[in-house]
This record gives sequence, C-alpha cells and structure tokens, in this order.
Amino acid sequence: MILAYQQVPFIPIPNLKIGVTPASNPHQVAFSLQILLLLTVLTLAPSILVLMTSFTRIIIVLSFLQQALGTQQIPSSQILIGFSLFLTYVTMYPTLSLMNKQALQPYLHGKLSEVRALKKASGPLRQFMLKQTREKDLALILRMAHAPQPKTPNDVSLALVIPAFAMSEFKTAFQIGFVLFIPFMIIDMVVASTLMSLGMLMLPPVMISLPFKILLFVLVDGWRLVVGSLWLSFK
Repeated sequence: MILAYQQVPFIPIPNLKIGVTPASNPHQVAFSLQILLLLTVLTLAPSILVLMTSFTRIIIVLSFLQQALGTQQIPSSQILIGFSLFLTYVTMYPTLSLMNKQALQPYLHGKLSEVRALKKASGPLRQFMLKQTREKDLALILRMAHAPQPKTPNDVSLALVIPAFAMSEFKTAFQIGFVLFIPFMIIDMVVASTLMSLGMLMLPPVMISLPFKILLFVLVDGWRLVVGSLWLSFK
C-alpha cells in the first residue's frame, strides 16, 4: 500500500527585533514620548480614579454600612466596588461633562494641543476637589510642601490638591460611617442586655440581632437613604 503525502506549504516565521534605533527626525522622538506618557497615565489610572473622584467616600461609607449590618460578605466586595463605580459616575457626571466639553472635544477636533487640553481638563476637576476639601487640610499640605501662600484657589498645584482632597474625603466618610453605626449598635446593645437578663449567656447576641438589623434597614428603605445622603454630601 502506497501512501501519498501532500507537500505542506512553507509558513514563514516573522523575525522579531527588539532594540533601540536612532530617530531620523524629531517627530519620531515626540511620538515615542507620547506613547510613554500614555502608558504612564494608564498605570496611574486606578490611583486617579480612587483619589481624584468621589469613589473614595462612597466605598468607605458602603464598607462601614456592611460592617454595621454585620452581614460579613453580603453584599460581596466585588458588588460594592461595582456599585461604587456607577455611583461615582453619577456624582461626577457634571464635572465629566465639563471636561468633555472644554477639553476632550476640542482636542479631538484639533483645536487644542495635548498640553492645553490637559490644562483645560484639570480645571473642572480641580474645582470639584477644592469644593470638597477643607481649608485646614489644604493648609497642612501647603506647609508640608513648603509652598507659598496661594492668592487664588487656581494657584494651588494639582499635586497638592489631591492629598488634601483625599484627607477631607477620609474624614467625611468616617463621619457618615459613625452615624450609620449608631442605630445598629443600639439594636446590638438591646439584644445583648435582653439575653443577659434572661440568662441566655451561651446564645450569641449577633445571631439574634442580625435579623432585626436587616428588618430595620429594609423598613426604612436604607439603600435609598444611604445613596441619597451620599449624593447630598457632595457640594
């Protein structure tokens, strides 16, 4: 028996070269720097999202709410983060609209350069952060950086506004979290005192108080109250 073999066509293997070659014109150097800057921005994107938007306050408050309810991982961290991202988009929508109108669209139509577009985009974001920033926090950051006293808010460097804004967000989020803890803590204290007076020392109070805390949260429409309070907390 004779087997006929069909000749397989040769598949060329591409040659991959990695190296640094001299640029033939300044345009190639500028393009390479733009790619490097874009990669740097993409690397810092999570930090920008967390520290320059309303995401920090929202996720901290929702985490406090989860701890106050005592539901452990319900809702899970992934759900809280996803919900916080969409709430961040809603609260930041006016600022994002201004950035799109003043910087992104003119840049896409060739009316602004990269530097001017970035400067235009930082304006609405700076105004949003300064509205949420306490003067004491901003003054502390300025003293730490040995920066001169600014004449107007626009004179403050964006690199100094970001840590001051983050400090103010931490304080505001912890204040809201403390208020959330009070009604649930009262329920825990009442249940613990009742079980102790009945002599049920071996029964965990958390097991009894958890259904009452969930019932209270549902009856008062807790999610609407928390989300509405978060939205109103932004100036």
